Amino acid sequence: MANTKSAKKATRKIEVRTAVNKARRSRMRTFIRNVEEAVAAGDQAKAVAALKSAEPEIMRAAQKGVLPANTASRKVSRLAHAVKKLSA
Repeated sequence: MANTKSAKKATRKIEVRTAVNKARRSRMRTFIRNVEEAVAAGDQAKAVAALKSAEPEIMRAAQKGVLPANTASRKVSRLAHAVKKLSA
């Protein structure tokens, strides 16, 4: 357990950051799931709209440090590929 005043404050800050990051990660996953569900249903219009809203959310999560930038780019790329396959 933290003994010093600064260590106690650091613990509080960590708890707040953890909660924020958890919310951000959950929100990102929801947007990704919306795209995946639209692709699975074969609804191209809905999938394109979902991808358009999911991409900035994924990149924002990367920018905020929730996940690595390359991981975010890979996720966006794979989702875009899946949506593009619907039109073919």
